Amino acid sequence: MKIGQVATFSGLSIKTIRYYEDIGLLEPYVERSKSGYRLFEESVLSRLTFIKRAKSLGLSLREIREILSIRDQGELPCRDVKQKLNNKVQEITSQIEALENLKVELQEILQHWQEHPSINHINQTVCPNIQNQKYNRRYKDYSGVTCPGLKVIV
Repeated sequence: MKIGQVATFSGLSIKTIRYYEDIGLLEPYVERSKSGYRLFEESVLSRLTFIKRAKSLGLSLREIREILSIRDQGELPCRDVKQKLNNKVQEITSQIEALENLKVELQEILQHWQEHPSINHINQTVCPNIQNQKYNRRYKDYSGVTCPGLKVIV
């Protein structure tokens, strides 16, 4: 099959298929004709279906390449796929926790929001509402810190 046919059947763009070939995801399934056209085996469609599904589950192209490499050696990579999916679940759980913490921090800032902060805060910060140490868990406040020998260019 030519690349246009593969694109039509797989639902992927020609550019994506070329990229997958360039990074080695389609190696055993593509050859070049004498005139330089890419010629694909029909079984490449199953491989592309796997790649699309693995990507939709959050696996990186590097991880997909590792899985395909195991398959290309004649082994079933299901154990490796399961491990990668378990790792993905752990990553997502960590991301959810970080987002929940950020949500709480944002809610605290908004709960104590001052439309007209005091003048001494205005002179020392860009936005006192987000730089207030009381509600700022993650960042150290460097306002008011001087650096000897530092020249400020205006």
